[in-house]
Amino acid sequence: MTARDLNGAARNELKTLSKDNAEQVARHLAMAARLMDEDPALAHEHALAASRSAGRIAVVRETVAITAYAVGDFALALRELRTFRRISGRDDQIALMVDSERGVGRPDRALEVGRAVDRASLPTEVRVELAIAMSGARLDLGEPERALQELDIPELDPDTAYPWSPGLFAARAAVLEELGRDDEAAQWQQRADVAAAALGEIDADSETIEIDEIDEIETDGPAEIDETETDEPAGDVASGQEDGPGERA
Repeated sequence: MTARDLNGAARNELKTLSKDNAEQVARHLAMAARLMDEDPALAHEHALAASRSAGRIAVVRETVAITAYAVGDFALALRELRTFRRISGRDDQIALMVDSERGVGRPDRALEVGRAVDRASLPTEVRVELAIAMSGARLDLGEPERALQELDIPELDPDTAYPWSPGLFAARAAVLEELGRDDEAAQWQQRADVAAAALGEIDADSETIEIDEIDEIETDGPAEIDETETDEPAGDVASGQEDGPGERA
């Protein structure tokens, strides 16, 4: 594992460090990204090691926050996310902040945090993740109808699959199930499964495959994919991009 294993955007943030320190920190961040799915606890240890040497670097604090969330330390995740936001001036991880507030048992505060940002200024993926997190906070408060309203966003297109579609469809399915609308829930869950399968079949290594059209899904059969289009690959954990919180709603 070398510094070159870390994505370029994250490496650029380390240029204020000495050469040796930047190399060591980059290696820890790259390991954190590599281990996130298979061993989040070890990934968190690497993130903490990076923070001990580069605590004033935004991507380092962001990685600590993401790995802290992954191991269930929501209080630490919140502290690190606030620091990341203060250093970077970015709202890239606003959905994770909302979910972390939920994790420490403050769904009301989670909604306040989510409402405080200008959603129109957010990248599409972040805006979708925020809607899912806000919906989850509504469920925490026992407000399933309002949880469903949080998901009524322009990106909820049942006939087209984008990288954010599986999580968004699955979140809607979960809310519909909570409302007792089981048939609709099953249909949206199948849409989520078909979208995820389609994206994975086209290119398992890309997070930005766009499926132009998914035929209307019947609950007793699979959908057919008509057309596909590819974009550039997205970033990884250490670049500030992480799996959306769709499964946490």
